[in-house]
Amino acid sequence: MKLIAVLLSVLPILSCASDREKNFAGSTPAGTVVRSFLGIPLNDSIDFIRWKLSIEDNSYSLECNYGVGKPNTNGFINGGKKIAFTGEVKKEANYYELKNGNKKLKIARLNENLLHPMDEANNLLVGSSGWSYTLGIPGSAPSGINNISTAPTHFKDSLVFGGRTPCGIPDLFPPGRECYKLKWRIVLFADPGGNSPTRYRVYGTAWRQEGGKSGNLQVNTGSKGQLIYQLNDGDKGYLYLLKLDEHLLAFTDANGNLLVGDEDFSYTLNRSE
Repeated sequence: MKLIAVLLSVLPILSCASDREKNFAGSTPAGTVVRSFLGIPLNDSIDFIRWKLSIEDNSYSLECNYGVGKPNTNGFINGGKKIAFTGEVKKEANYYELKNGNKKLKIARLNENLLHPMDEANNLLVGSSGWSYTLGIPGSAPSGINNISTAPTHFKDSLVFGGRTPCGIPDLFPPGRECYKLKWRIVLFADPGGNSPTRYRVYGTAWRQEGGKSGNLQVNTGSKGQLIYQLNDGDKGYLYLLKLDEHLLAFTDANGNLLVGDEDFSYTLNRSE
């Protein structure tokens, strides 16, 4: 689902007034769009890319480390490869456009603390079961999303989303508990009559011994038209997922504020075919 109207026309062009420096970080897949912008050959063997992106006023600086992941660590074999450069950034509505010579990368501003790269058709990039494309300001508190409204999802059978996140899911893995990452596979099941999601089954780190957890799913509409899937345990919600588009879900707190990840993982899940 395209976010053209949402990201390009909802808000007026941003003021040219000076902005304080914002430092984003995250680890992403190495898809064609980002490889092209970064100048990474398509035949290079890469598991993921770690980003450090600083934006201030009309300029940015970018450092990336990429390569094949070193087993049982969050680093790369032989340290990976590194690339760094600076450039101009254009700010309009709810997106940034980064320039690298004659190359451009459009990035959606989900809110002040979260960014997500887009393709040329203004679709948010879809990641893998290992990494998503969302970048964040590590340590930031959960905050609301920019004006995004999405249509209800209609499907015949089920939808599957997966990924890996940090461990800071409210009421599930409280801060301080020994945990590096959580693995997720969430299946949304359609109501045979209405073709909308009504039940779920969630698999992953927290339910490894039980073989998963099932329950009722409630669809809530936020004040800005956004859709939030509330996964219930009995009659109480315990997981909340905001629909970014047809292919991406993002964890929120109970108030609909997006969670911010770290340099290794975001809180975005990607749809599996």
